[in-house]
Amino acid sequence: MDLRFVAPDLRKLDAVRGEALAVGIFADLRPLRGASGLIDWRLGGFLSRQLQAGRVTGADRELTLVPTNGRLSIEKIVIVGLGSTGRFDGDVFEASCRTLLDALHDARVRSSFVALPGRAEKKIGAAEAIERFVRALATGPEPDEITLVEGSDGQREMEPVLAREQRRARAFAP
Repeated sequence: MDLRFVAPDLRKLDAVRGEALAVGIFADLRPLRGASGLIDWRLGGFLSRQLQAGRVTGADRELTLVPTNGRLSIEKIVIVGLGSTGRFDGDVFEASCRTLLDALHDARVRSSFVALPGRAEKKIGAAEAIERFVRALATGPEPDEITLVEGSDGQREMEPVLAREQRRARAFAP
């Protein structure tokens, strides 16, 4: 599977087509940042209203599916709760990625965009994030198409790790 990138920019996200965008939100961090904040803006504050009403909390591995009702070129938003910022580490990141990937698989999403949990908030470095994301990918069914929502600096840090992982996968392929 090839991973692609798109910048976390509202115009870029408006231009993409896909079935789902997967994002993570913390229980104790407002306002929303990164792709979550951009999507909230595009949806007229819908996610913020859900948070204020307590319908979405950001609790550890809480899953929420939000239809976009045509307000985005992406059909639905999959939100995974990341828990508290103080408890977030590489293991929580990896478990959150697995939860997101399982939710996308269960929803039979073939074409998705994923904002790696904690990246917009700088809670995990780019290289560690992509290593752990690839590891999470390896533990379940392989998705058809994933585009990571990541800035250019993060992309530059992630690309050598991805190249190394692709070489490793080819070396162990039957």
